Amino acid sequence: MEKKGTVYFFTGLAGAGKTTIGGRFYERLKKRSPDAILLDGDRMRTQVGHSAADGTVLQLDRYTTEARKAGAFDVFRFCKQVSDAGRDIVICSIAMYTEVRSWNRENIQNYKEIYIKVTRETLYRRDQKKLYSSGAKNVVGVDLPYDEPGHSTIVIQNDGQETPEEIVQKLVRFFGLE
Repeated sequence: MEKKGTVYFFTGLAGAGKTTIGGRFYERLKKRSPDAILLDGDRMRTQVGHSAADGTVLQLDRYTTEARKAGAFDVFRFCKQVSDAGRDIVICSIAMYTEVRSWNRENIQNYKEIYIKVTRETLYRRDQKKLYSSGAKNVVGVDLPYDEPGHSTIVIQNDGQETPEEIVQKLVRFFGLE
């Protein structure tokens, strides 16, 4: 029987550090798993169509609740297919709905959820994309609901007490990848 890959899902609000930490974790993982894949939620959103959990194709404005949820299901069905073929994946995305994360746990055999948690003060201080200071609409965690992860494999508080490198080293040890 073929070995399944692992999906390492880095989640958290915009500005939490998902992409920074997940990208550095991916570089470490590539040393053990040269065919690992890195997926970024921002890039995937522009490249993946929208379909319902049952695969029915939807024609939606990409910022509606239905479109966001459908897009997340599309991405994670892809992750399941690739990990079932034996490849590891690091994915960095908000995936704001409990329903999506529950589907992942139930359907992806080697699913690891890494919740990068930060205080609201940290988000507003970092604000690289100017989401929190510009008055932008449809911001997850501001004017759109965010189902905070409650069943993550590991929760990392990322308010600046540790460098991204220190956090990655902690994750490498936690997942036994040394």
